[in-house]
Amino acid sequence: MKRLFNLRAGLSIMLLFAVAFSNTQPSFAHHFGPETGDLKPYNIAAIFCLTGQGANSNRSSVLGTRLAVNEINTNGGLLGHNLNLILLDNMSTPIGASLAANEAIKAGVIGIIGAQWSSQSIAIANVAQKNKVPMISNFSTYPELTKIGNYIFRVCFTDNFQGEVMAGFARRKLHAATALIFVDLTSDYSLKLSDIFKNNFTKLGGKVAGEIEYKAKNENYQKLVARAKATKTDVIFLSGHEESGTIARELQSAGVKGVLLGGDGWADESFFENGGRQLKRGYFCTHWSKNSDRKETRDFVAKYKQLDDFGMGAALAYDAVMVLAQATRAAKTTDGPTIAQALSKMRTYNGVTGTIKFDKNGDPEKSAVIMEIVNGKPQFLETFSLQ
Repeated sequence: MKRLFNLRAGLSIMLLFAVAFSNTQPSFAHHFGPETGDLKPYNIAAIFCLTGQGANSNRSSVLGTRLAVNEINTNGGLLGHNLNLILLDNMSTPIGASLAANEAIKAGVIGIIGAQWSSQSIAIANVAQKNKVPMISNFSTYPELTKIGNYIFRVCFTDNFQGEVMAGFARRKLHAATALIFVDLTSDYSLKLSDIFKNNFTKLGGKVAGEIEYKAKNENYQKLVARAKATKTDVIFLSGHEESGTIARELQSAGVKGVLLGGDGWADESFFENGGRQLKRGYFCTHWSKNSDRKETRDFVAKYKQLDDFGMGAALAYDAVMVLAQATRAAKTTDGPTIAQALSKMRTYNGVTGTIKFDKNGDPEKSAVIMEIVNGKPQFLETFSLQ
């Protein structure tokens, strides 16, 4: 992923600045765009992993947040005010996320964007709900997140949704009659996603021949692959994250014939680095593709495709900021309860990642994207809806 030198240098310097002050106080906020008269800027917080295990995977979300704030300020601001983006580091932990959320509250933010990982978003949501500050996660799929309260929203679909989508795709598009499921016992994501897939695949008339359980951090997959080969099913659902790349490669090398399927855990580059690039064929569900035929996607890609860290996280974070801005304009105030009410009533936001409207829980009603892997390269296959 490339970008123009000057913009790359500028954003890189700002990111380094943010990381250097990972426990950012409000005075270290970054202000984007032209001045808007003498009006005091509104603060908006973005809480992501700037350090620790999640720093690399969160870079795209940071970029998307900045791009949206910059666009809003360039186009006159929000209710006549510029936005100050306060970028806070959750240090890749729930405790760090809670500390960052409290810093955001002290700064008097009108809303919080993030986090990317569900465990961190839950910690942020508890603080945001208590203080009546709207929060929009761009990338946390854990179903229970938005049930924390009426100030918590997200622009990505949930694990419930993608599990149902992949079961429907397996039955209706691939005409699979039997399935085998790999489950990482150390991952809430994998446990939940595999359970939803199993229930919906069975509901649609399919048969789940078995579940192969493993622990991602200390597993020898050869014995598991041998069991999968002996089971002989039409599809094999790998419900994990980056380790699924290794499992997929081993299954293929062993001559397993079942078509390999996954969730959005496959969308990360680490899946391909760990074996996905050797995969001749496979399918996974994700939130967005730069090759979608949506006008909003085409426009976004045309403007930003040459930027480093441009990708799905950026598109989702961009939508999260823009959704918050649209609700604030509808509310005509920065009062938290009024903005939250405007978010809950939002019916049509034509975002980069899809048309977004929120259900009663604060989850978006939107379609999913099915990606097909051909000879190690993911490509857009179709937009898949449950309707």
